[in-house]
Amino acid sequence: MTSPSSSQPSTPTITGVFAILTAKPGVAREQIMAHMPAEIRATVQLYVEGKIRDWYTRADGRGAVFLLNTQDVAEAQSIMEALPLGKQHLLDHAYIPVSPLMPLRLLLGPGKP
Repeated sequence: MTSPSSSQPSTPTITGVFAILTAKPGVAREQIMAHMPAEIRATVQLYVEGKIRDWYTRADGRGAVFLLNTQDVAEAQSIMEALPLGKQHLLDHAYIPVSPLMPLRLLLGPGKP
């Protein structure tokens, strides 16, 4: 493998943020379900606005994962905390910023952005 070109950015460009949501310890399923109609409407609205790129249910049944169209974690946090379940402080959130796979730049050749 060749070394990366000096023209390549030293920090990757964030193209989205994964938000991983799980119920806080001690929160009953019934507490969450009481807010689900409003939560679903709000997440559909975010999808229509282009804020949510993809959304998934965790296969272990412990929550949801959203891929948000945001440039940083702060914006992703703001979006998730504004949702009904976020306002009720019923969920824990973890955020992972993502960018294009950096090694793919090597396929473009030296000096290519």
